[in-house]
Amino acid sequence: MAGIDYDAEIKQLQATMATIGSVLNIDRMREEIADLGEQVAAPDLWDDVESATRITGRLSALQGELDRYTGLESRIEDLSLMVEMAQEEGDADTLAETEAELGRIKKSVESLEIRTLLNGEYDEREAIVTIRSGAGGVDAADFAEMLMRMYTRWAEQHKYGVEVYDVSYAEEAGIKSAEFAIHAPYAYGTLSVEAGTHRLVRISPFDNQGRRQTSFAAVEVVPVLEQTDEVEVDENDLRVDVFRSGGPGGQSVNTTDSAVRLTHIPTGIVVSCQNEKSQLQNKASAMVVLKAKLLAKKKAEEAALKKDLKGDVAASWGDQMRNYVLNPYQIVKDLRTGHESGNPSSVFDGDLDDFMEAGIRWRRGAEKVEA
Repeated sequence: MAGIDYDAEIKQLQATMATIGSVLNIDRMREEIADLGEQVAAPDLWDDVESATRITGRLSALQGELDRYTGLESRIEDLSLMVEMAQEEGDADTLAETEAELGRIKKSVESLEIRTLLNGEYDEREAIVTIRSGAGGVDAADFAEMLMRMYTRWAEQHKYGVEVYDVSYAEEAGIKSAEFAIHAPYAYGTLSVEAGTHRLVRISPFDNQGRRQTSFAAVEVVPVLEQTDEVEVDENDLRVDVFRSGGPGGQSVNTTDSAVRLTHIPTGIVVSCQNEKSQLQNKASAMVVLKAKLLAKKKAEEAALKKDLKGDVAASWGDQMRNYVLNPYQIVKDLRTGHESGNPSSVFDGDLDDFMEAGIRWRRGAEKVEA
């Protein structure tokens, strides 16, 4: 404990928390929670299931964020009391616990501080995630399903709502693609650093000779749009196909042809939705995804033009961004940030916060270099 200036450490933590509170606008957050609480209490809330789900999901996410902030404030206050008691009593065990708690709090504050770096135009939005299997055959399809589970487990751990729009199952195992929304404040800003090519190396469970297989999957993340966003879609530019929803192995889920596929003819963007029993609801959900992807395409084209004008020919953001190696050794490593974990099982079970935080810091550094 010698050498630690607890008074200075605690003052620094309090100052950092004050900055975080200002950026997060805690007062506005409390006002929104109160407003959402009144909406949740309305007797006709569940007359519109989709709206009710979004309202309750946002309330839960905001309350979680507020609890995280106020909980850290309380821990810092408790730490101050622990320090005082430890120094007065000279108890070795108490002193050791005080030092350990200081380290834990500093890590938690650093994690929360990441939120202050999410100040991009759409960072505070909810996110739509698309996962597609790539090269690697059945292993790639299985890997894509592993990634889908990884992100949904991450969301569940944070009590974020997940809404699956569409899943296209592969014939033998896994999925060809999946599209789902994560309903939480700043979901886009946080998850956008996960976009890119993911690579898995393992002994294939689908190879009867037990050979090592390398497979790939692509992750795309776009922000959910709001009514104020200007994205016009001409109905004449759309091809609408209706089909029967299907589960693993072609199992029929619905008794009617309610699933909807939208093709935006000028861009070739295709989106599907089959999570609702109503064809109209599926079309509306598919339109939400389509507009989000059109906006993302527009922004990507603008960014590419700016890089072109600067003469920047470096590889684009997100390409070949992370390796998951299960054989001959066990490691997950981000190729951009250098962050790694020796516990792939934990990562696939949703332990992604450290990877995301490292990605957000890396992105901010890259933006400063480009500025």
